[in-house]
Amino acid sequence: MKKITLSSLFFLLVFGNLVAQQEKGITGYNNWLDTWTDFKPNNANYEEPTQILTGNISESTTLTKRNTYLLLGDVFVTECATLTIEAGTVILGDYKTKGSLTISKGSRILAEGNPTDPIIFTSNRADKKPGDWGGIFILGNAPINTFGKVASLNYGLNPSSTENISYGGDNTNDNSGILSYVRIEFAGKKTKDFGNFSGLTLAGVGLKTEIDKVMVSYCQGNSFNILGGEVDLIKAVSYRSNKNDFNFNYGAQSNLNNSLAIRSPYISSPDGSRCLYVSSYDLKEDADSSKKETNVIARNMTLINVSDDLKSDISVGLVQEAIFIGPDVTFTMSKSVISGFKPAVIFDEKIVINNENLSKIKFEYSYFNNCKGNIFLKNHTNNDDLESWYGSRAFDNVYSKGPDSETFIDSHDSRYPDFRLRINKIIASNDLFDDEEDD
Repeated sequence: MKKITLSSLFFLLVFGNLVAQQEKGITGYNNWLDTWTDFKPNNANYEEPTQILTGNISESTTLTKRNTYLLLGDVFVTECATLTIEAGTVILGDYKTKGSLTISKGSRILAEGNPTDPIIFTSNRADKKPGDWGGIFILGNAPINTFGKVASLNYGLNPSSTENISYGGDNTNDNSGILSYVRIEFAGKKTKDFGNFSGLTLAGVGLKTEIDKVMVSYCQGNSFNILGGEVDLIKAVSYRSNKNDFNFNYGAQSNLNNSLAIRSPYISSPDGSRCLYVSSYDLKEDADSSKKETNVIARNMTLINVSDDLKSDISVGLVQEAIFIGPDVTFTMSKSVISGFKPAVIFDEKIVINNENLSKIKFEYSYFNNCKGNIFLKNHTNNDDLESWYGSRAFDNVYSKGPDSETFIDSHDSRYPDFRLRINKIIASNDLFDDEEDD
């Protein structure tokens, strides 16, 4: 009986270690990045297009795996039509016409790939570059916080009707469809008057819309751009975006769960680019104060800046903050990892540092690693008040230093990296940088 008891205990200990998960950062018993992601998308070769998509798609249409499709110019799904895309289908954005796809309000997209057969949106150029084509816009009927119920996209799109680029309404449960196991590569075309497109724009999208396991890589604009609406993102991946990885604005109400942003200091935009940019408006006078301000809840996030020499890259100004928080927003980050930034977080200088405002912005149970500074007010070098607030035991944050090779399970695998934290590798310590070096 004693042998059985000891054997059972040994089995439980071994099994417990095998299935244990680090609770901070992206989590899962297995590396959920396996198989469907691609961290070297320029190496992929696809068949020549067999079908062309152009103009309006006004009737429900299915794109099949046996064909390769070309987005020629600005393509719109209109008239409440549904665009269904089979698993494994490849859609190429045309470089010459800067192809884009817009799912107009009332229409839907059903793009459901699977782990071994993801749906791929990418450039049609042999030597693919960021900004080769436009991106994907999904427009819904959920609330936004501008005056009036409806706004229009202002990106220089050429619809046959302005209704095809309008978004916003009063249906929080609006359903614009499903994106699951989808990759969006080399999007973000630059326009003269409207800046860059984003890889995936969700404008006024409602809660019934499902965004799960979507990877945006090498985008010249924002990877994910959420404009108003109420939508959740699960296991979203942004890789080497030139602008922001996740951009929230216009009263967006979003949960961002178990998601990953991987930045490179060598390709980020010099005019500002962060893992998370959270704002309620561009101009305060354009926002309706009677409507909801932006509210983002981010859980189990991993935000990492991959650098060959972090100290050097910071010293020459290549590294920025991971998160920027604008005024009049509510934001919570919990059980997350922020690694390799200067600093980890910046608040807009218009935010008055008082109990009322800080109670709306929470960082809790999170891990700050290798950051030169943690949380600052923009244009202020003294952050003692913020350090005291967020460093209290009530928030249970951890501050540490450690190379990526020891912090993450396998961040250097070029094909299927694993950015989950190593079990029990969190060790509280001082910053990577000495206090006297802080600016």
